[in-house]
Amino acid sequence: MSSSPIRLIVGLANPGKEYEGTRHNAGAWFIHDLAQQSGIQMRFETKYHGWHGIINPACHLLIPNTYMNQSGQAVSACIHYLKLAPESILIAHDDIDLPPATIKLKFDGGDGGHNGLKDIIRHLNTKKFHRLRIGVGRPTYETIDYVLNPPSKSDKQKIDDALIRALTVLPLLLEGQISQAMQNLHTMGDV
Repeated sequence: MSSSPIRLIVGLANPGKEYEGTRHNAGAWFIHDLAQQSGIQMRFETKYHGWHGIINPACHLLIPNTYMNQSGQAVSACIHYLKLAPESILIAHDDIDLPPATIKLKFDGGDGGHNGLKDIIRHLNTKKFHRLRIGVGRPTYETIDYVLNPPSKSDKQKIDDALIRALTVLPLLLEGQISQAMQNLHTMGDV
């Protein structure tokens, strides 16, 4: 487990109005909540291939404006420009292996079939970064169709509640107290 303070939080998404409310954009929902809580405006930065903001002098936010399967382009550009180690980044993403009320922190590991993570691992040439896994539930039909559709109203409420819980451990993440943040988040449980 890395204990580096988190210096970049990336919310994975597909660009465009038609994808805003879809499950695949749950990572971006987290960044929007975080920016709103911090009172900042995200601005488009060409050099990062995405929407960027700073929530304190030491932590950057990014929503790639690339399609999901090209997320690594934006993440790579941002960490190289900012001279950040992969261990200091947190990737917030949708996870079909978790129910909608569940949110988990993880360090290292595979891509779990997630095309955004797959591309980030390929660009960074490492799996050693933090992930905020946002449960969106498992489909009963083809996965791609599922993640590219909006959740039900009740599932969206569960996801929103989980994102609020994730915001409560942010100060610990920014201080590098990753294990404590993980313990706090995971013991809050699902609502």
